[in-house]
Amino acid sequence: MDHVPADATDPGKNFDLPGWLRLHTIEKSQAPLDSVVSELKSQGVTSIGATGYCYGGQKIRVQPCIPNAISVAVCSHPSFLNAPDDLEKYKETLKAPLLINTCTVDKQFPHSAQEKADEIFASFEYGYRRVYWEGCTHGFAVRSDINYPKIRAGKEGAFKAAVEWFQMNL
Repeated sequence: MDHVPADATDPGKNFDLPGWLRLHTIEKSQAPLDSVVSELKSQGVTSIGATGYCYGGQKIRVQPCIPNAISVAVCSHPSFLNAPDDLEKYKETLKAPLLINTCTVDKQFPHSAQEKADEIFASFEYGYRRVYWEGCTHGFAVRSDINYPKIRAGKEGAFKAAVEWFQMNL
């Protein structure tokens, strides 16, 4: 699967994000994920942790591989979610503890969606945590300018939070 180029959103770039998204629907990207999960399980793997960033955050929340195949989930600055519907679907159908890394400026997962997630998952018996990274913008956990202290703290902190979440829940 091809990824969005690192410089796709740089000034002067003409990356066709809508075109890329048409080629990378949930249906089209599901098969490779299902294959990986099936292969891991055939080799005796019993616990799988999944992490998604931006577009990948949607994969964890909306259709996480094979239902209940993952044991723990982390997503950072998720995109293309239908809040509250996708959040409620996760809570109703999945048993994987969920960590969401969020930020200050995020049109894809704005403060209203972040607060809705907190409300929906407040009583999630499998575990929920949301970490808010002040001063960061959408994409901070992957594409960020680490010359700025708050942004560097967000990028490194999101990674550390994910590792700790996996250690605690796998």
